[in-house]
Amino acid sequence: MIEDLARPATGDDHVGGVPARLVAEPATTEEAAAVVAAARDLTVVVRGGGTKLHWGPAPRSLDLIIDTRRLSGMVEHAAGDLITVLRAGTPLDGLELGEQQLALDHPPGATVGGTVATGASGPRRLHYGTARDLLIGITVVRPDGTITRAGGKVVKNVAGYDLGKLYTGSYGTLGLITECVFRLHPRPAAHAYVRSTAPARAVPAILAARVAPAAIEVDAGTGELAVLIEGTPEGVRERAALVEKLLAGEIAEQPPGWWGLPPWEADGIGMKLSVPLSQVPALVDTGANVRGSAGTGVLYAAARDITEVERLRALCVRGGGHAVVLTAPAPVRDILDMWGPVPGLALMRRVKDQFDPEHRFAPGRFVGGI
Repeated sequence: MIEDLARPATGDDHVGGVPARLVAEPATTEEAAAVVAAARDLTVVVRGGGTKLHWGPAPRSLDLIIDTRRLSGMVEHAAGDLITVLRAGTPLDGLELGEQQLALDHPPGATVGGTVATGASGPRRLHYGTARDLLIGITVVRPDGTITRAGGKVVKNVAGYDLGKLYTGSYGTLGLITECVFRLHPRPAAHAYVRSTAPARAVPAILAARVAPAAIEVDAGTGELAVLIEGTPEGVRERAALVEKLLAGEIAEQPPGWWGLPPWEADGIGMKLSVPLSQVPALVDTGANVRGSAGTGVLYAAARDITEVERLRALCVRGGGHAVVLTAPAPVRDILDMWGPVPGLALMRRVKDQFDPEHRFAPGRFVGGI
């Protein structure tokens, strides 16, 4: 019985204001599979560090929270192969990887599983890619309790379907991620930030200058454009000097205070805007509080109200992109289409029906009420 594998929920055990009845805290993949198998008639939401638990709509119902924080630790670090295997509840803060790094930017307290499940990324996605790009293997407990493994532990692995990409960004609607295999990168010997008040339309010139920036970030609130350069000490000095001259900026050792932080307050409306690079200046010039990767076209906005949400969403769609509301206060969230128009919804529904036929995992949390 599930009651033998879980504890009663407390007042802190809720998602989007919907209280859970039970909380399970497995420490291994096998324990997690036993929990899921025993919870065949219950609706489930997975919780890691809780840093993004408020993203997305509230679940339609919630019987069981599976907390992954005991499912933590590094299983393997194969430095010669540039890979690491991490359990889902492992905090990304302070990973000990020697001269290597897992190049995933994250908020304090974020876990491996939550970062993959939400498809989250940060400034350095320009150079290193996102969780979807760095993930090469994954272990998942499916909603029927079956343990599934996909991918492998080598960077060049092309056998079978890449289910890791399917689970990345699925918001826990397809199963419980228990382990992830990531490819690593060497830790750069040096870095520098070039800070400038140049407009976002200067980004193409930076990219054309072949300085290989690790990140190009813009903040409409301060009117600042900042570029991160990484590499050898000599190479960083030369490339940073070139960007400094190009942008009429200044070189700094530390990033600006807004770097990598969302622009919204804890109780505000937060949006993710994705557009082609050519549309970034238009978004920055809307007068909205916009911040993010000018080098990839993935930006974040603090919307003042629903009217501004719709204005920014329309601007993104007209420009060939899309916009989703990540977080909003309950009164706004309950009347707002947080995901907006998303292509491929019919296919997503078929995938959900295949992986979770009874729609028990994170019901209603994903696009189209999936």
